[in-house]
Formats: sequence, C-alpha cells, structure tokens
Amino acid sequence: MTEPLVLIPGLSCDARLYSQQWPALAPGRPIFVAEHDRDDGLRAIAERLLRAAPERFALCGLSMGGYIAFEVMRQAPQRVTRLALLDTSAKPATPETNAPREQMIALAQKGAFDNVTTLLWQKLVAPSRLTDEPLRLLARAMAETIGADGFVRQQRAIMGRPDSRLGLAAITVPTLVLVGEEDLITPPEHAQEMAAGIGGPARLVTIPGCGHLSTLEAPDAVTAELLAWLS
Repeated sequence: MTEPLVLIPGLSCDARLYSQQWPALAPGRPIFVAEHDRDDGLRAIAERLLRAAPERFALCGLSMGGYIAFEVMRQAPQRVTRLALLDTSAKPATPETNAPREQMIALAQKGAFDNVTTLLWQKLVAPSRLTDEPLRLLARAMAETIGADGFVRQQRAIMGRPDSRLGLAAITVPTLVLVGEEDLITPPEHAQEMAAGIGGPARLVTIPGCGHLSTLEAPDAVTAELLAWLS
C-alpha cells in the first residue's frame, strides 16, 4: 500500500476540484479530502484535518488548501511525508487583501451569494476559459454545496492567515509548487517566492494558459506533476 494522500480543496470548492486527478492517483492509495468549511480559523481547520487523517500522509492543497497545508506543517510537520502547493501563496492576509473579502461576506450574509459566485468566477480561470460553461457550472455547483455560511467561515479563516513565509525554510519534505501562468489570484511570483524559500527539495511548475483552478483547467498536466511528485 502506498502512502495515503490528503487533499485540501480551495475556497468554495469540494472534492470535485480534484475529480480529474482522482482516477490516476487512487489505485492502491487511500485518499482523504479535508473538511474545510466547518471552522472559521485555520488552526481549527488543521486540527480537524489532523484528527481525521492517517498518522503519516502526503498533503496537497490548492489556494485556501495551501493556506491550510501551511498550518498543518506548523502543527504537525512530522506527519507529512511530502507537500504539494497548488495555486496558493505564503503571504499573510493584510487589510488590503481582506477588504474585498469583507465585501463578499457582506453580500453572502445579505442573501446575495449568487452574486458572490459570479464575481469570483471572473478571477478563477484564465481569460480564455471564462466562456467555458461546463467549467463555470462545476465551479458554481461546488460553491452551492459549500453554501453561504460555509463560505463566510472560510473567508474568516483566510482573513486570519499568518505569514507562512517565515516557516518555508523549515519545510524539508519533497515539495511541488505549481501555478497557472495566468493565475490572477495567486500569480506566479507567489509560487516563485515559495519555491525559493523552501528548505528541502522543491519543484516549481508553471502551466501555460492556465488560471487559478489548475486541476480543472489543465487536468492532464496537473495529474502528471502530482504522479511525479508522489513517485
């Protein structure tokens, strides 16, 4: 049996975020998907993940999932065998980055969650994919599953995230840092900063023509990189 894999979805996403990778990653490998919509702080989310996860596991997170992965590395680095950081950032929350999140929270709490998902879509994918209706509908379906209340809790958790750059040098497990070349939310320079700061072996991959939802926009390329990372 190969090492278990824990997947952490991004904001307003669920296990379907990794649906295109699952068939290739699952054979002979236990896969667990973290619950990340029930707590409003990264510490509590990571604690919930660690209670449910196997004793040792490979850890992969996209976007918000990366913020949670960093918190797992702070709490229990000895349990993580390897790390994949997809379309995420080690930078802390700031008043400037939190302001639009507060606006989205206000919309969600006023019953305008549909407006929130529409606004998010404009930045989630590469410009060339904005008219991809099946992809848009999948992103919307995931958001509806998380729901407005879960979305608000997730945003509160993200808004409290610390500066994970301070702990990059302490990460010594094999690490994949992957980003879409056209990621507007966590652009390639964020990935470059993480890869350069990680203390252990880190592979930096930039996927051309891809935005923030790399696992769905460029599934074959991401799957190939994850298989190489796990090998």
